[in-house]
Amino acid sequence: MTLFRDDGIVLRTQKLGEADRIITLLTRGHGRVRAVARGVRRTKSKFGARLEPFSHVDVQFFSRGGELVGRGLPLCTQSETIAPYGGAIVTDYDRYTAGTAMLETAERFTDHEGEPAVQQYLLLVGALRTLAGGEHEPRLVLDAFLLRSLAVNGYAPSFAACAKCGLPGPNRFFSVSAGGVVCGDCRVPGSVVPSGEALALLGALLAGDWETADACEARYVREGSGLVAAYLHWHLERGLRSLRYVEK
Repeated sequence: MTLFRDDGIVLRTQKLGEADRIITLLTRGHGRVRAVARGVRRTKSKFGARLEPFSHVDVQFFSRGGELVGRGLPLCTQSETIAPYGGAIVTDYDRYTAGTAMLETAERFTDHEGEPAVQQYLLLVGALRTLAGGEHEPRLVLDAFLLRSLAVNGYAPSFAACAKCGLPGPNRFFSVSAGGVVCGDCRVPGSVVPSGEALALLGALLAGDWETADACEARYVREGSGLVAAYLHWHLERGLRSLRYVEK
């Protein structure tokens, strides 16, 4: 019997029995973890209120084996709130749908339970903090998170130099299968010709240039979001269910 302690973001919850829940978290030290939280669905449970999606929590787990992820699910025995991001997110539709897409993305990029994914964890914490603070448009925060998640998982798109031959930009064509923008010589079937403003926006979001991103016109934000969604779909091999609810 072993106790583990870690901090993490609650990704989702599932009902279990009459009063329990299975909590899925992305943790700093143990990656994605599923654990049973007993009695949290009772109306008087303060413990359960801390284990809702978007919550940043410090959690203690109890495992019967020597590892946190084993044959059976560990028990979540204690939880302390670090930051209740959900309070500012669930009351606004745009923030909520963008945040839900972030949680689904983080779960999809952490397929194997128990494997640390520190960069993905830190990205999610930062994105939820920014989203809850209302510093930027929710759609921009989401697209920045999606692009950076792709990058830390080895799928960074190119928005300037040709993704195939490295020819310095600007380059006109964009191909999800080629890895971003491509020059005329490297153009592949299915390439599209996005506006320069949309490509500049996506480059700014990937680099963290919020001054450029915030000043971008809405039509280019929509165009850029379409490119991000297509690129993400290609690399995940199927789309995110939650993206359909995000306002375009």
